[in-house]
Amino acid sequence: MTRTLSILGATGSIGASTLDLIRRNRGQWRVVALTANGNAAELARLAREFGAEVAVVADEAALPALREALAGSETEAAGGAQALVEAAARPADVTLAAIVGCAGLAPTMAAIKQGGTIALANKEALVSAGEVMTAAVTKHGATLLPVDSEHNAIFQCLAGNDSAEVRCITLTASGGPFREWPMEQIAAATPAQAVKHPNWDMGAKISVDSATMMNKGLELIEAFHLFPVGLERLRILVHPQSVVHSMVEYRDGSTLAQLGPSDMRVPIASVLAWPQRMDTPCAPLDLAAIGTLRFEAPDELRFPATRLAREAAQSGGSAPAVLNAANEIAVAAFLAGRIGFTHIAAQVERSLANPLPPPPAALEEVLMVDREARARAEELLEKL
Repeated sequence: MTRTLSILGATGSIGASTLDLIRRNRGQWRVVALTANGNAAELARLAREFGAEVAVVADEAALPALREALAGSETEAAGGAQALVEAAARPADVTLAAIVGCAGLAPTMAAIKQGGTIALANKEALVSAGEVMTAAVTKHGATLLPVDSEHNAIFQCLAGNDSAEVRCITLTASGGPFREWPMEQIAAATPAQAVKHPNWDMGAKISVDSATMMNKGLELIEAFHLFPVGLERLRILVHPQSVVHSMVEYRDGSTLAQLGPSDMRVPIASVLAWPQRMDTPCAPLDLAAIGTLRFEAPDELRFPATRLAREAAQSGGSAPAVLNAANEIAVAAFLAGRIGFTHIAAQVERSLANPLPPPPAALEEVLMVDREARARAEELLEKL
């Protein structure tokens, strides 16, 4: 049976991996909407290939180029934030939410209100608006499936088991490219070094987050909302090989782990086919060749981001949204050469030390907290 699919963030690495799987199973899917930030040429190419109903660029300045590239096709072209929300609101069996950062929050919420299945690859949306988003999922009868390899691994290990049976959930982390670097060398790290992840092919922002370990901190908050076992039952373990993607320990002493190659097509295939399975072109694991699996405790002295994220989750309210916004501003500043690598976490900590806005109770309030936190983070950067 043909199913319908929308991809919010079609030109990024997650979108590309998803479309690779759809390309291999064309008869099973019909594409409704594809969106991108500003890459009109690539978006138009994909829209033509997959016969999308609508293609949307978030950057309205790219809309004329998109319209020109789609001229003569049956795909509708649109641009701007509101067009992004309207595209996400179109009925689809599955909506892949892969827009990086808080920019993906409003479109993801629009998709949730349709009551379909949301394949969530945007961790920042759930971090900033955890209570608001989960309440909307319940209200509209939507299904939220995690795409992040760690959360997808947890989802598979839980496999419908009661959360009361869980003793501990462990999110694994590669440790990033600077895992074994001394502090002095980490302080002098360049953007070019930070974006070279040892195991995964990812965008610049998420690669920097992996290098600081903030990515794992955000995932900790995301797991707190996705899997209601309590913050005290969530832990992080560094696993440099990225073979074990996460683990669930049950109260009887059994620990279930999900293993797989470092290829995002594995968790994406899991959510696309759920509750069944689908073929992927990924090579099977050769455990004999891998030989030994390594694990180690995270070093929160050199990489304080996970501590900051846990503290923000404990504080609740607007703290996670402030953490996320301040981190996005700091990472952008680092990539632009405005601050050093170790200043990223330091700037986030300074933002959290300021008086926090009241807890947001609706999407508009979350976006207001996000705007205010970004403005304050920019002010702190100017002082620095």
